[in-house]
Amino acid sequence: MMTRRELVAGSPAILRAQRRRARPNILFAIADDQSWLHTSAAGDPVVRTPSFDRVAERGILFRNAFCPAPQCAPTRASILNGRPIWTNEEAGTHASLFPRKFPVYTELLEKAGYFVGLTGKGAGPADWATPGWPHNPAGRSWDKQRGDYSANFARFLAERPKDKPFCFWLGSQDPHRPYEAGSGLRSGKKLEAVRVPPFLPDTREIRSDLLDYFFEIERFDSQLGQALSHLERTGEIENTLVIVTADNGMSFPGAKARMYEYGWHIPMAAMWPERIRPGRVAEELVSFVDLAPSYLEAAGVAVPQTMMGRSLLRLWEGARDASRDRVYGGRERHSHARFDNLGYPARAVRTRDYLYIWNLKPDRYPAGDPEFYADIDDGPSKQYMLAQREHPLFGHSFGKSAEEELFDIRKDPGCLTNLAVNPAMKAVRQRLRDDLKKTLGAQGDPRMRGSEVFDSYPRVSAMRPALGGFAERGKYNPKYR
Repeated sequence: MMTRRELVAGSPAILRAQRRRARPNILFAIADDQSWLHTSAAGDPVVRTPSFDRVAERGILFRNAFCPAPQCAPTRASILNGRPIWTNEEAGTHASLFPRKFPVYTELLEKAGYFVGLTGKGAGPADWATPGWPHNPAGRSWDKQRGDYSANFARFLAERPKDKPFCFWLGSQDPHRPYEAGSGLRSGKKLEAVRVPPFLPDTREIRSDLLDYFFEIERFDSQLGQALSHLERTGEIENTLVIVTADNGMSFPGAKARMYEYGWHIPMAAMWPERIRPGRVAEELVSFVDLAPSYLEAAGVAVPQTMMGRSLLRLWEGARDASRDRVYGGRERHSHARFDNLGYPARAVRTRDYLYIWNLKPDRYPAGDPEFYADIDDGPSKQYMLAQREHPLFGHSFGKSAEEELFDIRKDPGCLTNLAVNPAMKAVRQRLRDDLKKTLGAQGDPRMRGSEVFDSYPRVSAMRPALGGFAERGKYNPKYR
């Protein structure tokens, strides 16, 4: 109960209550290709992420956040519309169209009175213009100073109408390849301090490549820090919901574009000083499909029935949720890595203990046809492994995979030992397979009814169009309709 004195208009208690009722600003900062272990908040001994750590310390650190696909375009679509990739038609694959039919949280907030903007990489790569979007679905671009995301954010804040809350998407292109070779070493980082993921050879070349990756993570973190400073200077930080994450895992063989742990387990932290109690750690498993409904609920905007995620607002406010004990993900086409523009369909369920993967086309190479292995971004680690094909880890990243894969994720986060063939794990495998297929069927995954429509969707990128006749903009492959 407030005292009589506190009820006086303009008192600090009244002002605090008014702020609590105010719709929050939303700042969404997203890195490009970063796995969950690679922040100092997660305990990495080399990378330094004081801005990410600050958000985690002033709010909540999610230890088990997962993107819906280990690829940027499908993940970014799911962030915006709150739907699993297999329900998103063309937007569920990489570098295709972005359908207009599914509402996105940015547009809904704009209709509700928010001032909405974007800097850097938003939705995509995708063709959003052909389906009728007036601008990138993540928001109208405020890019004036290329790559200087914090400066563009400052300009956005300066031009925001004072009576409007804002929603801003800060989309860094760090730490996406290519890296500047040797940048990590030149910054003073030490090769011997690197923790090499278990699926990569432990060599000087790999360690140096990892240092370059860390250097770019820190560059993103610096931009985030400047954006937080802008919020402080404008007096907006207390009522701003800040979410920091990445779109998919690290750009190394065996990670990005694969359903293995390092491909879709990503860092995430959130702060909202007026609503999120500081210093919390969430162990619940959460998915990016939950973000759009969370933003809308926080803003007091009705969540459309098209959105299939569950709001995280209660978690942010301190509740625990035992029902969040698993997440689902998948992938279709990534780069133009196969003749006829075919993808690599896979689906997965991750629980607290296990990762089960269903590879629907085990006759295909997950990394793309061996001529290029184009689903692995080029760089020193890829080139080293291609030159060392006899290395025992080569097959993990470049070889074919079994139709079913099962990993004890606590003992084997590198996903090196497939337990699906172990008779002692038969019950676990069957339970997870049945759960995955039941969920996919209930959500209307076309793969569950034998459709190969994803292989018909056009690839609008100009990457490697000579591989087949169906890479041109707007062309569908009728063979897979």
